[in-house]
Amino acid sequence: MEKQSQTKGIIRSLGLVFGDIGTSPIYTVTVVFLLLKPTHDNVIGVLSLIVWTLVTLVTVQYAWLAMSLSRRGEGGDIVLREIFLSLTGSKKRLLFIAILPIISVSLLIGDGVITPAISILSAVEGSRLIPGLKNLPNLSIVFIAGIIAIILFSFQRKGTEKVAGAFGPIMVVWFTSLATVGILSVLEAPEVLKALNPYYGIKFLSDNGFIGFIALGEIILCATGGEALYADMGHLGGKPIRQAWSGVFIALVLNYLGQGAFLLRYPETKTILFEMVFHYIEILYIPFLLLSITATVIASQAMISGMFSIVYQGINTRLMPMFKVDYTSTERRSQIYLSSVNWFLLISVLFIMFEFKESSSLAAAYGLAVTGTMTLTGIMMALIFYLKKKPLLSAISVLVTCIDVAYFTANFYKIPHGGYWSLIIASIPFGMIILYTKGQKRLYRNMSFMPLEEFLHKFTRVYETTERIKGTVLFLIRDAKELPFYITQTMFYHGILYEDNILVSIIKRDDPFGVTGFFKEGLAKGLRVFEIQMGYMEMVDIEEILREAGVEERSVFYGVEEIATSNPIWKAFYFIKRNTSTFIRFYQFPPKKLHGVITKVEL
Repeated sequence: MEKQSQTKGIIRSLGLVFGDIGTSPIYTVTVVFLLLKPTHDNVIGVLSLIVWTLVTLVTVQYAWLAMSLSRRGEGGDIVLREIFLSLTGSKKRLLFIAILPIISVSLLIGDGVITPAISILSAVEGSRLIPGLKNLPNLSIVFIAGIIAIILFSFQRKGTEKVAGAFGPIMVVWFTSLATVGILSVLEAPEVLKALNPYYGIKFLSDNGFIGFIALGEIILCATGGEALYADMGHLGGKPIRQAWSGVFIALVLNYLGQGAFLLRYPETKTILFEMVFHYIEILYIPFLLLSITATVIASQAMISGMFSIVYQGINTRLMPMFKVDYTSTERRSQIYLSSVNWFLLISVLFIMFEFKESSSLAAAYGLAVTGTMTLTGIMMALIFYLKKKPLLSAISVLVTCIDVAYFTANFYKIPHGGYWSLIIASIPFGMIILYTKGQKRLYRNMSFMPLEEFLHKFTRVYETTERIKGTVLFLIRDAKELPFYITQTMFYHGILYEDNILVSIIKRDDPFGVTGFFKEGLAKGLRVFEIQMGYMEMVDIEEILREAGVEERSVFYGVEEIATSNPIWKAFYFIKRNTSTFIRFYQFPPKKLHGVITKVEL
């Protein structure tokens, strides 16, 4: 039974985690040899670099080092940030390092937009090998790819739970096909097995100088999607992902070696994977083409689900505004849908497709952001292992980070060739995070709070002398040590005082999961504090927690800030706040009992 469950976990991870890195063979070797001549030494050298990139950046950096740093099974750059914040004691050091995961997440979103665009475009381009479609124009390719993207993104609001079960078996067929055709090709040119020796990769770089260094910017495409191993840990757990990677790694290496062998025998080849399949199994070419398109859709789906998870982590750690979240499954907490994120991604993907028109052109823009993300992850890992007093792991992390930096700098040349688009797209979430976090701090500083002691003195006096409303009322607060103006305004100025007044405080813990709700010590007669502590990935029903604690409120009061400012930056902050969910809507409090109290704040 346990073995069956283990197998199921491995198959599920193939569909949910490895779509992006699994579709990289469609375009990686092809775009590398748009830069280089397919000589024997170049082919062996490039293959060696591909194999050892998969070993160092995916196996060592993500499958081993990063996945050992998790919080209750949850991974990702925001998790690294939470781990670092819990370890560091220096505020100055904290400020510099804490921003690195924010940059990393923004870059991930920037490259995340390119993933569906390049994957779907490159797969649809394979249709040109079908007899009669050789001269299919670029515009038609882009149009078909765009329709596929629109269907994919439109389906998100229905939830992916039902189709997720089918993703794994399809990817099993995909990886089996890649390995099979790779073996057929390697058998005809077994000398490519020399590429398993890292010497040939190092020799390629030394022989080719600057051109070899620039080629790293295309070679890294073999590892895009490697970060998903860590980011998607919370969906499936680390063990099945690591086990699945061992099989995926073998299939990818066999296919890349096969493409190299095919290129040695047919150096004029352009779309290497598709021409290799057409050569060996022509009768199955159309099924393979359809399989490749399906695999790219699955890769895109994994990216979209990953973006939803990243944004949700950002909301719960108060880095991002409270975008509206829909829960598409009653059973799986990871099944969420964020409409604003979904449509932002679709518009960006369609724009990128129509801007670049060809996967080879798009490859010239791809990789900059993902290598930036890998570099920042490496820096964070090295620092965390150092703080945890694990010098060996810290030293290995530094070594891996140096490799990340080499690939990152090799991608700089892509900036004028379209790479700037991934930076422009990444700047949108980055700018929003910085504006929102700074704005929230400024807003909090400018709001009027009453110290708890002063509040208790006034409350006790008013409670004894004012006619009270029967029943229980809830007031939502961040911290019971100081009370926001809307509470003093409601109780002391408007004279709205209930027999039982409960201050409800929701505290985010620095671990992903777990929820507890409890009453703290009573502050005064008629005044209590109820605290809800929750992990930053939890999706909770506040009303249910209150009912379990025996709370039956008549009314719920909460503060609404109306910002008055002439500063265009704070106007933009107010626009974001006004057009995203409030705390109340996000946690789905019962609307019939709600009373919003407006507080005007000058910024």
